[in-house]
Amino acid sequence: MTSTTHGTAPGAFPSAAPTTPADAERRRVLTYVAGAVGGAGLIATAYPFVDSFEPSAQARAAGGPVDVAWGELRPGQLRTVAWRGKPVWLMRRTPAMVAELDRGIPQLADPDSRRSEQPAACRNPTRSLLPELFVAVGVCTHLGCTPVLKVGDPGFEAQMSGEDGFFCPCHGSRYDLAGRVVKNVPAPLNLEIPPYALQAGQRVRIG
Repeated sequence: MTSTTHGTAPGAFPSAAPTTPADAERRRVLTYVAGAVGGAGLIATAYPFVDSFEPSAQARAAGGPVDVAWGELRPGQLRTVAWRGKPVWLMRRTPAMVAELDRGIPQLADPDSRRSEQPAACRNPTRSLLPELFVAVGVCTHLGCTPVLKVGDPGFEAQMSGEDGFFCPCHGSRYDLAGRVVKNVPAPLNLEIPPYALQAGQRVRIG
């Protein structure tokens, strides 16, 4: 009689050994550790991307208001500050300069600033919240050049009833000390008056 030996057939995988409670616990621990390490790696990888969504200090500052002290300006002095990438003038006008604004009206293209850009509270003869303080964007409304302040310049008398004002050296546009453009020059509009508010301690907030 031929005896038969029971074993693994050729090419077949051996049957798995029975799983003991210790094996199951070991597998559970390894799975937990692998998941924790993978999760930490995901967080470490994702953090730079999440952090990049936070606005930088420069981005937060862009377009924000600018506080400027104007009390130290001497009568007739002009100071330029930057706001939203634009030059903004702060000028302390003398009483004589303010009085001069009324005399030049016949030479102005838009004396009441009906076509120009300014806050509603600045739509007045001085185009300002305070007669002595003039705040304006120092950019010519023709092609964007920067006008220069002319004080005591007889050349202004031909077009304005006064010697003081702003002159654009690029194409000859002229403005009075309220930023109002005179007639028959390339600039079509008065200078822009930015939004601003008066603060305590002779300070102004632009924007």
